[in-house]
Amino acid sequence: MFHLKMIIMKINPVRLQVLPLLVVTALLLHTAVMAQGSKTNFSGSWTYNAGKSNTGQPQGQAAGQGQNSGGQNRGGFGGGDFVVKQDGNLLTVERTMTASDGSARTMSSKYTLDGKESVNTSRMGESKSFATWSGDGKKLTIETMRTMTRDGETRTMKTIEVWSLTDSKTLQIETTMPSPNGERKMTSVYDKK
Repeated sequence: MFHLKMIIMKINPVRLQVLPLLVVTALLLHTAVMAQGSKTNFSGSWTYNAGKSNTGQPQGQAAGQGQNSGGQNRGGFGGGDFVVKQDGNLLTVERTMTASDGSARTMSSKYTLDGKESVNTSRMGESKSFATWSGDGKKLTIETMRTMTRDGETRTMKTIEVWSLTDSKTLQIETTMPSPNGERKMTSVYDKK
């Protein structure tokens, strides 16, 4: 009986040292799993809000590619209504634009959300993108290198978009891109339909 009490007394201190380590390990694993599942979901139909957006154009300067005064059916970089589908590690953006002849054209871009390269092709050329999450999973940065050919001339342009929800019904995309007058920054705001 005395010998059994000595064994139990030796086991208990070891058990007391191991138990906190098991609890801490379980909490860390739980936090890591929760962090992976807590990334912002941008899914939805989004309508451009011209009044809250800032195209980054100096006053008196003409709007750049895809920019027009109405904000409706804008193409190019920023603006225009679009639909986002986010499923696992795939973000799909579908924009419907009105061509000069009045016909509607839908363009779809797909981005992997696991840091791997995404390639998209449009009538303007090919683009290669990398999408990365902020540490807290609330912002998504999409860095794109776009190769365009126009009038026989090929050039590559880099754009950076930072996506975030300012609330459950408002999407903000901050875009940085080159322009003939230096770097251009613009903020496009969208309301959820």
